[in-house]
Amino acid sequence: MKLVVGVHFDGAGAVAVGLAFDEWDSPEASRTWLSRIAKVEKSERGELDLRALPCVLQLLQEHALEADVVVIDGFVHLDAMETPALGRHLYHALGGRCAVIGVSRTAMARTPAQFEVVREEEARPLIVTCVGIDLGAAKARLRAMHGKRRVPTLLKLAARIAKGGANT
Repeated sequence: MKLVVGVHFDGAGAVAVGLAFDEWDSPEASRTWLSRIAKVEKSERGELDLRALPCVLQLLQEHALEADVVVIDGFVHLDAMETPALGRHLYHALGGRCAVIGVSRTAMARTPAQFEVVREEEARPLIVTCVGIDLGAAKARLRAMHGKRRVPTLLKLAARIAKGGANT
């Protein structure tokens, strides 16, 4: 199973959403899961923000989800030296059983051009980092994802559902 996850923080809690999809160019999810997390610990100032990690893990555990690949909104690693970020921590928490592809809308100062993917002419690139899958393959899959705009449809949908779930 391929899975896109999104997390929305709302006050002290959060909502995590998982969208399963069959093909990389699927315009819609084949299944959707939602988990509410009552309390999320704040990240320490100056430390890597890993608040989403327990939220994603709860989503996967609560719904007994086993994916071949998980696509997250964020970084797998922070630079070409593979400094661990959210996605790398997720990969290790899952015992390396599935690949993790991280997609970010913004680059960090030390993000090399090799991680950039342009999905739409004259648009800013997305930043793709990954573990458990070759970078070239991850970039090709992101390019193949449905959506005429810069950000793939399913990533936008996961964020929208998570935000909507926090407001209900």
